[in-house]
Amino acid sequence: MSPERLDVALLAAGLARSRTHARRIIDEGRARVDGHLATKPSTPVTAGVKLQVIDVPDGVEYASRAAHKLRGALDALGLDPAGARCLDAGASTGGFTDVLLRRGARSVIAVDIGHDQLAEHVAADPRVTVLDGTSVRDLTPELVGGVVDLLVADLSFISLRTVIAPLARVVRPAGDLLLMVKPQFEVGRAALPRTGVVSDPVARVDAVHGVAEAAAETGLRLRAVGPSALPGQDGNREYFLQLRPTGVTCTPDEVACDMIGDAVRENQPRQRAAPNDSQEE
Repeated sequence: MSPERLDVALLAAGLARSRTHARRIIDEGRARVDGHLATKPSTPVTAGVKLQVIDVPDGVEYASRAAHKLRGALDALGLDPAGARCLDAGASTGGFTDVLLRRGARSVIAVDIGHDQLAEHVAADPRVTVLDGTSVRDLTPELVGGVVDLLVADLSFISLRTVIAPLARVVRPAGDLLLMVKPQFEVGRAALPRTGVVSDPVARVDAVHGVAEAAAETGLRLRAVGPSALPGQDGNREYFLQLRPTGVTCTPDEVACDMIGDAVRENQPRQRAAPNDSQEE
């Protein structure tokens, strides 16, 4: 019998939901063939070899690759959604929602402009309220049944600067927003290289700063910033901003600017010092 491709073999073995999912597993470095790391979907697999997928939380694959990004951000920034009422803006297949549920969220409102995209195990969770066909621009506390404790967002083909106000208005005072900034959608078409990858560190700093500035003008204060654990589209570097409503419009202070610059240039999370938090909040 001729060898199969690794992505086909993972699907046939029931270790992946589709070939696309199999390729994601391989790209994430979680596929093993006879105990050895396999990094190419085309790797030939012969009959009788042992296939394995490692790092499967609770025995069920996350709904999407993006889940690993949020998981890394929650850990790096010390955010715990346990017991929180949450909203996932741009839920898509539910990767972020999946993480929140596994981390003990009391409930999650999954908002997306599309329809019927949530992974089956996410949509079936009784803690999930699905708001399909809903633009994040239209979010109000009335629409989502009241303000939430934590809002997470993974949006594509749109600048966060244009939707920061409706995102902010559904989060309670002392709640948090955790937004994934994608520089490729923040720099503007004219400044985006033909490769689609924002490789200039200065441009990445400016992209993150632009979102932080729009947030400050909306009454949100930057508490932390950190790089995503995984690259985004075409290898773009992405960053998480943790923001908290203050009700006071302003511009990013010197500490916020330094945090953004350090996080982007050094690829390390940066947080506002605790003494400043207690004084300013």
